[in-house]
Amino acid sequence: MLTKYWAQFKSGTDIRGVASEGVSGEKVNLADESVQKMADGFVLWLSEKTKKEPSALTIAVGHDPRLSAGRLRGDVVSALTGAGVHVVDCGLSSTPAMFLVTKDLGCDGSVQLTASHHPWNRNGLKFFTQESGLDGTDIEAVLQHAQDGDRPAPAAGSVRNVNYMEQYCERLRGMICKGVNAKDYEHPLAGFHIVVDAGNGAGGFYAKDVLAPLGADVSGSQFLEPDGRFPNHIPNPENETAMRSVCGAVVRAKADLGVIFDTDVDRGGAVDSRGDEINRNRLVAVASAIALENCPGGTIVTDSITSSGLKDYIEKTLGGKHRRFKRGYRNVINEAVRLNRVGANCPLAIETSGHAAMRENYFLDDGAYLVTKIIIKSAQLRARGKTLEDLLAPLKEPAEALELRFPILPEDFRKEGEQIIAALETYAEKQPGWTVAPDNCEGVRVSLDAAHGNGWFLLRLSVHDPILPLNVESDEKGGVQTILRELSAFLKNCSEGINLTPLQKALAKGEN
Repeated sequence: MLTKYWAQFKSGTDIRGVASEGVSGEKVNLADESVQKMADGFVLWLSEKTKKEPSALTIAVGHDPRLSAGRLRGDVVSALTGAGVHVVDCGLSSTPAMFLVTKDLGCDGSVQLTASHHPWNRNGLKFFTQESGLDGTDIEAVLQHAQDGDRPAPAAGSVRNVNYMEQYCERLRGMICKGVNAKDYEHPLAGFHIVVDAGNGAGGFYAKDVLAPLGADVSGSQFLEPDGRFPNHIPNPENETAMRSVCGAVVRAKADLGVIFDTDVDRGGAVDSRGDEINRNRLVAVASAIALENCPGGTIVTDSITSSGLKDYIEKTLGGKHRRFKRGYRNVINEAVRLNRVGANCPLAIETSGHAAMRENYFLDDGAYLVTKIIIKSAQLRARGKTLEDLLAPLKEPAEALELRFPILPEDFRKEGEQIIAALETYAEKQPGWTVAPDNCEGVRVSLDAAHGNGWFLLRLSVHDPILPLNVESDEKGGVQTILRELSAFLKNCSEGINLTPLQKALAKGEN
């Protein structure tokens, strides 16, 4: 059982903490000694899994551009070499590349130092084996070793530097050349204008080392240089400021397409030529269309907050099947893997956050791979005089959408949240015009008819935090407010369990 100190580092399937001073009220907890113990814990865990002695292991190490990357890299490499491990130091890398290095270079495992889209002062450790990323129970086992002070026997390891990103970029360029199959095979993107926004994360390589060599015009691209302070905007395709920025860049450049990455490039988003986001439901729709081309009737696994219109698009327009599952990219990926194992044809697992994992790519959530597939599809459509906008035309999008996040007040937040969700489900079953979704996999999802808001809501527990997120969508203007008013009749009785300020603000805003 993990103590409170060690449990604080577990963030789903990653280890995360505060690594740099500079933010008021946030004290550094990813100290050198703790990081070294975590690295020792991974060595022991991987040794047990592979049945190899630590001195027979090869482990790659990479990092995103955070200011703390150098310190944490030193901690991890010191621990690994001190256990006799052969270290492949990949330097600045994307997270997906740090999985593929186990395939292409035969490493037994890898460690990526990243905190994804989280603020600049945070950092963390993400682990891979040759099979996949670690699950939550695996992270607990690594941390248990760290907590218990378990250490491999001292031995002399080694370090060699490898620029694996060169090989990774070559792989992506090859995909585009083959997929577009242009007359000028080596320059399939000639005459194609693509803006890249890396948000000063690790994704700047995509413009310079993938697109430009293939003939693409990447002028207007922005924030390509790695800067761990992220001075321009948060590298996050879900962030409104980030998306406004890249949309504006596409319009100013009069580009054909824009793409944006999160800090470590395991997520991506896109922007069409009009400057409109291809994000969330629209991103899932495009990815689904691409994935189902060679998998007719296949199943697309998404997270729980996808829209009703998206389900119709996947099933009626594309002829596929839609499996709505739990939030959390590992949850979505694991469900897709499970479905394939039992005989379902499932080519894609994708979360509305931009995490997209294709079966053809090891079910690895890889933002660069996703946008590469989108660029290939864009080029193919362009050759036929069509665009991504044409591909998305049948997608029915909600007139309104809103997410509220209610802090859970009791210390045992999971128990409290589960009780509120269970009570809401019972309540919903008795309300006129409300229908509880029969295929829901987390929280409670309810559809409301035209007289009660013409849409749906989902109340669920956050994957990691003491929060109850509420997602609401409606197919008519003013419908979200109608749904909130109806739902408030239940929620007002939950004020001892959750902070209802977000609901009160949303209702007040609707009245103004």
